[in-house]
Amino acid sequence: MTAFSQHPPADHLVVHLSDTHLLGSGRQLFDRIDSVTPIRSLMERLVASELPIDALVFTGDLADRAEADAYLRLRDLVEPWATQLGAELVWVMGNHDEREPFTEILWREEPTMEPRDRVVMLGDARLIVLDSTVPGYHHGELTAAQLTWLAGELATPAPHGTLLALHHPPIPTPIELMGLIELDDQAALAAVIKGTDVRGVLAGHLHYSTFSTFGGVPVSVSAASCYNIDLVAQSSKILAANTSAVSASLVHLYPEQVVFSIVPMEDVEDITSYDASYRPMIEAMSPLERREMFSNKNSEFNRRSDQEQSGF
Repeated sequence: MTAFSQHPPADHLVVHLSDTHLLGSGRQLFDRIDSVTPIRSLMERLVASELPIDALVFTGDLADRAEADAYLRLRDLVEPWATQLGAELVWVMGNHDEREPFTEILWREEPTMEPRDRVVMLGDARLIVLDSTVPGYHHGELTAAQLTWLAGELATPAPHGTLLALHHPPIPTPIELMGLIELDDQAALAAVIKGTDVRGVLAGHLHYSTFSTFGGVPVSVSAASCYNIDLVAQSSKILAANTSAVSASLVHLYPEQVVFSIVPMEDVEDITSYDASYRPMIEAMSPLERREMFSNKNSEFNRRSDQEQSGF
């Protein structure tokens, strides 16, 4: 396939979702939020896109009350889609989850109260899952033993680098109440990943999409797939949430860069589109012909697009 950009194609693509908060017995959150339909809608769109997805990564708070039936609902919903996509399915613990049912149902392993850390290889890229949960509490921490284990794993670089996935993001939040349940001793984690092949950190927990850096490494926090916090709520409220901005993220790993992109969960109507049948025609053009066709504002293509209000 002909490249249209100076950049090579991405080596890897990860779809990052978070905070599904499913309940058991088909119940809805707050008796009004359907947590299943947005996930199903996104999975259908991913299949239709035919994107080469390496992994589906869910960064915690998978079951709102850690009910076995909620984990079963989520597993039975997502696993067939992951198989159809040919994607690795990666589950990460969140503060609403409990290790024993999480391990037994989602990881299909013997129940345990040990931190649910693991390494998943996505071809030449490495994904390290960190369990930042504290049993019985909502704040996060990584124990000294976990950090020692992480340092040992990172001592050997992966060919295409490493992504970390954990629930509690190691970044500030403008929502004061969320600061009460943030990840403790973030500097300790920064010290471990400094100078390693870690290329990005994926997290959830905040219930809004945001981006930052941590120890020089980019951080992407996925919004929740059920409800999200209003960052500009009225001053009379110290926290407010609604069902807007429900989204996931695409994580493209390029040879030298990592790119994070937000994708709405719901299916929406196109306002314009270009059929894939145009690709062979574009590939047959020389670079100069493509420049004149698509960049020149006076080209026939752009004049027609302006008239139809459907240009780039």
